[in-house]
Amino acid sequence: MQDTTWMADGNCKDVPADLFFPTDGAGVEIAKRICQDCPVIERCLTYAIENKIDHGVWGGESERARRRIARARRSRPRTMLRDMTK
Repeated sequence: MQDTTWMADGNCKDVPADLFFPTDGAGVEIAKRICQDCPVIERCLTYAIENKIDHGVWGGESERARRRIARARRSRPRTMLRDMTK
């Protein structure tokens, strides 16, 4: 089981959870503002990507942004290997 004790340190701990599961772009921006200076933002983002959470704002990023970040992280090692063989 994964350690989630870090969640107690998030800016979101005292905010209604439904705020992080918006139905429109304005709601996403509101949630992202709460996340922007969060002390656990990186850990939250990594948690969402590693656990393939596909709903809501996690780590200050929307579902779409997390998919892009995950794709970039997956392709990075291959790119580095290609660069090393040149």
